[in-house]
Amino acid sequence: MLANNLLISNIHVKPRFERMLFPAHNLQRNNEGGLRTEGVFKSSNPENPLVSILTVVFNGAEFIERTMLSILDQDYENLEFIVIDGGSTDGTLDILQRYGHVIDYWVSEPDKGISDAFNKAVMLSAGDYLNFQGAGDYLLSSHVVTEMMEGVDAEHDMLVCGRIQRVSEHDDKQVLWVAPKRYTSKFNKRSLLFRMSLPHQALFTHKKMFERYGLFDIDNSFCMDYEHLLRAYRNFPAVKLKDIFFSAWREGGVGTDRTLEVLKEYGKIKIKNKVAPGFILMLIERWILFKYYTKRSLRLFRALQ
Repeated sequence: MLANNLLISNIHVKPRFERMLFPAHNLQRNNEGGLRTEGVFKSSNPENPLVSILTVVFNGAEFIERTMLSILDQDYENLEFIVIDGGSTDGTLDILQRYGHVIDYWVSEPDKGISDAFNKAVMLSAGDYLNFQGAGDYLLSSHVVTEMMEGVDAEHDMLVCGRIQRVSEHDDKQVLWVAPKRYTSKFNKRSLLFRMSLPHQALFTHKKMFERYGLFDIDNSFCMDYEHLLRAYRNFPAVKLKDIFFSAWREGGVGTDRTLEVLKEYGKIKIKNKVAPGFILMLIERWILFKYYTKRSLRLFRALQ
């Protein structure tokens, strides 16, 4: 289905981007549902731009309901919720079917990984702004979408970003850290040379970013959101930063205990998108690895005490 839409490795080539109401026919599809299947479709309006919140999940029955309820409880007047399931076998489908009367659209079928599922969600979305919440993440109040959209100029603000809390996997009252650590009203794109400084769970991305720079690269296992931003690095779009804790990012996921693999992918992405001269990127990579090994050594030292 996505063969003609996948990201081409040459960043100067813009892949075709197409919206769709339903995914193409798939013999491996388990099921689908939601308001769209009943003929209910949402659209934007000048006073309330449509916001699409997109969740991808695979065997996430333990936490997915918490995620869904936090989104369905929002008081923003023009919100769309789409769930892409990778063919779960653990009871996730039962939960999706239970809320099918309030989810805009959900589908369960095998995919090629997180980036592939993200791409499907992007093409199915009708929103002006897109936000991604993982299975287990949740919005921190029923008002946060309204607060994030207050004062937003959909013609000018390509990226709107709040803050996140990283919470313990099995005790979401335990906040491990927050990002960004400190609020600033102006975004410096150079921060992207060192880290993903626009946390994905708190980022509202205008659909024009996907129209202009294409879909996510399915060759990336961890940092597809980061790579998508780096394609725009040279002419980075307007960013509106908000001092709002928007989402809780639950500990766990594909990057757990694989920090070196994540950092390696970060480095590859920066080189691919030519965001700085090679020797600068080499120095940055060495600094990042130095910090990583220093922190790991300190943790081991404390554990031995």
